[in-house]
Amino acid sequence: MRLADRWGRPVSTLTLLLSLLCANSKAQAAGSPAKDDPEFAHATELYQQGKFVDAMPLFENLAAAHPSDAGLKEAWAWCVFEYSSTLDSEERRKARMRALSIALQAKALGDTSQILQVVLGLPEDGSWTAFSLRKEVDDAMKAAEADFSRGDLDKAREGYVRALLLDPNNYAAALFIGDVYFKQHVYGSAGEWFSRAIKIDPNRETAYRYWGDALAAMGNDQGARARFIDAIVAAPYNSSAWVGMTNWLKRNQLGLNNVRLKDGASVTAKDANHINITLDSSFGKNDPNGLAWMTYSMGRASWRGDKFKKEFPNEPQYRRTMKEEADSLGLMITVMKEQKNYAKKLKELDPSLQSLIRIQDAGFLDAFVLLNRADADIAKDYEPYRDTHRDVIRSYLDDFVVPKMPAVAGK
Repeated sequence: MRLADRWGRPVSTLTLLLSLLCANSKAQAAGSPAKDDPEFAHATELYQQGKFVDAMPLFENLAAAHPSDAGLKEAWAWCVFEYSSTLDSEERRKARMRALSIALQAKALGDTSQILQVVLGLPEDGSWTAFSLRKEVDDAMKAAEADFSRGDLDKAREGYVRALLLDPNNYAAALFIGDVYFKQHVYGSAGEWFSRAIKIDPNRETAYRYWGDALAAMGNDQGARARFIDAIVAAPYNSSAWVGMTNWLKRNQLGLNNVRLKDGASVTAKDANHINITLDSSFGKNDPNGLAWMTYSMGRASWRGDKFKKEFPNEPQYRRTMKEEADSLGLMITVMKEQKNYAKKLKELDPSLQSLIRIQDAGFLDAFVLLNRADADIAKDYEPYRDTHRDVIRSYLDDFVVPKMPAVAGK
């Protein structure tokens, strides 16, 4: 389930402000309001203050006057989305559907922002999931969300606290208390509440990401980097988990060191007794890359037979697993290392395979498979592995994938 389906506010205040800056830059295009347009300036000010309900009609007017401006439609869609939190039942559903409709217009104009993706993720029927099965907790959360959308932050925080007192394990309540403090620029207190949310559920990515935003706002980029890594460890297949890291990389003009293997062979199977391996025709004679991918494919082919049944006797049918992939890549590396003139052949390998060998030597092959080679089947193995090897996944990201902060002169 996408966060946008469960909670009213799946992105942090910082992400909202970054999106608004993007919208402001779009406003310089032809057919957009000028920077000094008083209505645009007032709408922007209200948006920055979190007074989305007040900003909503202004952005609606601006979008009508400048129909080709995607940024205005994005801001309008978000305001309607937030406004829906102040409504009850059927009217709330209609407002969410309207927000989605406006977001689709922005998308058609070329908008691809993170904020827009959240609104686009809303169900077509405008439905939502309750914050709690307990009515008194859900009512407290809804009331607090309505106050937040109106920009009444102190009252919103009181509402979230009330919900948390009723249910001390309510993740969203602790998270949103922190986000209120973030909005009020009290970043230390925000971090304390994000930490509390993490203790409630360490396998949700949102609190790590919000905490990273708070640390970044305090100028602590090293700490922000750590929390953004934690967000990915919590839920790497959730695109939202990568938002904080993506923004951090952009701010620091850095890029991920992702190792992406280009498979040089394919394995197909009609059944366990009819398995075909097709090697890429581009490999020449004695090409170590060809040998590497042939070995890998032979490893995978062996799993299509009895090996899978022996390793996973409780699974009804074959699926590609983390264990198969790591075993096959490990076999590839072992065969390569056993070749004569290995040092020479290593230099002839594709750079991605050279990197893979370094990853295996460091003990991160399983983590590499789960983060770099996962398909729908392999992804099923992530949570059990994370439960027992969280530190390994984190170290892989820290040591190999996410670049370190550049050294500062004089330090």
